[in-house]
Amino acid sequence: MSVRAGAGAGAGAGAGAGAAAGVRSVARIVARDDGRGGTSLPVLESDGPLALRRTRSAGAGARVMLVGAMSGPLGGDHFTVEGRVEEGARLSVGSAAATIALPGQAKGDARYDVRLTVADQGELHWLPEQLISAQGSDLKVATRVELAPTARLVLREEQVLGRVGEEPGRLTSRLTVRVAGQAVLDQELACGPGASGGWDGPAVMAGHRAIGQLVVVRPEFAAEPVTAAVLGEGASLVPLAGPAALVTAVAPDALRLRRLLDEALASLPRA
Repeated sequence: MSVRAGAGAGAGAGAGAGAAAGVRSVARIVARDDGRGGTSLPVLESDGPLALRRTRSAGAGARVMLVGAMSGPLGGDHFTVEGRVEEGARLSVGSAAATIALPGQAKGDARYDVRLTVADQGELHWLPEQLISAQGSDLKVATRVELAPTARLVLREEQVLGRVGEEPGRLTSRLTVRVAGQAVLDQELACGPGASGGWDGPAVMAGHRAIGQLVVVRPEFAAEPVTAAVLGEGASLVPLAGPAALVTAVAPDALRLRRLLDEALASLPRA
């Protein structure tokens, strides 16, 4: 996301007179099979710091970019993104730049909620850029995905703890994925000042400053689950209950993390 002027007057009209309470912003996407072999977007709504733009896509799917009109979220902000892929539709969502969590004037933590649903025969690729937890920030991220039995998903999350040369802020991230009403993944990660001890130890970050997850859901994984494997230094692949697989990776920086996750996705059996 592009830059909003931290805690100063440059926050502009988007923060307005209610800056002390933080900014509220909601973006909504609905993807629908257009009946002609393509995907339409009957709902593409956004406000405040979140802006949605349809971009050119290859094939039958639709592609949307999430563009930040300001930086954030800052302390006290609450951003929400809702995406729904209807039966037979295909949608890919990315972001134009990294999201940077920053401290702000408002007291309290910032929140970023992502709620995604995919119907039968629908397919969603959720591939935003990195989330950077800047020093002094306090952000809670919650991503919830509901999938029908024959839905498909590729979801990538990447977190970077601190900008170059600085300590991280506090980041709490929860990722929940359900298929046909059954949970296949429910995990939470807390890092930075005030987080439970051990987050920077060998069992979690091991001294690295970038961590990422890749969740892939395909109906064929139910009959032929992936095989657990170590994928080079810092990455692992495990099958999940149901038709899903999880890749987890840690790396010294965002560039190396992206390379690990891209290589892991390419190593999975073709859909």
